[in-house]
Amino acid sequence: MSVQNISRQAITEFVFRGFDSVQSPLVVGVVLLILYIFVVITNTANIYFVVMDKHLHQPMYLFICNLAIVDIVFCTSACPTMIGILVVGYKSISYAPCIVQMFFFHVGTVMEMFAISVMAFDRFIAISSPLRYNSILTNVRCVLISIALWLAGSAIMAMLPATVVPLQVCYSTVKYMFCDYATVTRATCVDPEPYFNKVSILTTVLFFGTFSFICLSYIKIVIVVVRMSSQSDKKKAFNTCFSHLIVITCYYVPTIILIVLTRIGVVLTLEERNGLMVGSILGPSLINPFIYCFRSKEIRNKLFNILSKTELAKK
Repeated sequence: MSVQNISRQAITEFVFRGFDSVQSPLVVGVVLLILYIFVVITNTANIYFVVMDKHLHQPMYLFICNLAIVDIVFCTSACPTMIGILVVGYKSISYAPCIVQMFFFHVGTVMEMFAISVMAFDRFIAISSPLRYNSILTNVRCVLISIALWLAGSAIMAMLPATVVPLQVCYSTVKYMFCDYATVTRATCVDPEPYFNKVSILTTVLFFGTFSFICLSYIKIVIVVVRMSSQSDKKKAFNTCFSHLIVITCYYVPTIILIVLTRIGVVLTLEERNGLMVGSILGPSLINPFIYCFRSKEIRNKLFNILSKTELAKK
């Protein structure tokens, strides 16, 4: 980093150096661009299917729609900046857009956890109380729950820019790929460790709090399934939860692996950390729509009908 002993007002932009050591940046950027476009198209398709088909106006599909919105916001908060660096070579960002990007990136992060958690609750109600499911989780309640989670996530993450904006900025060059809390905090004149420690407590509570809630929901689901006498009911319950279990694995396992590696003293290079960061952003957002398009019978049939009509129109 290059030190600039001037005030924040004099530093109008940050310069990213996170991809400086990447070989063939154009190739990497094009691949990232293709993946990002795929994320936006597939998640938008999921939203379109749910919104336009009244038969899909059910709690489970409303939560799938919410997850698709979260995935788009999460990826869009970071990917365009990384693509711009790799493809166009545009490595700078102004201070205000950087703060906005930081906010939406962390909102997307916490909303992934909230969205997956509320879907675990949905599966628990569907299996443990199938006869009361539609009365407990009405469409209106699902929408209100989703809105409440967005408001809660935004309020929690608003604390990050609130703590970093008042700090004086001393560095204009950063070794990161886009603006997150670590990027902005390390660019200030203060010792970042106390700030990182406070944020670590917050993220740990959110991460393990939501993960514990999900685990508790599935423990109760397993207890209910074990008590079922019909094998067909057990199989149906497993199929109901299988897609969501894949989503949980894709989001939580990479982060848990990173935490474990850090705790046992494995030192990761900047490139390795950047790679894990990109994977944690794109991975779940790529897999989630694919899982729900092909695992959900209604959405799968809807997609096949559209494709078959397109083929008939060509003939």
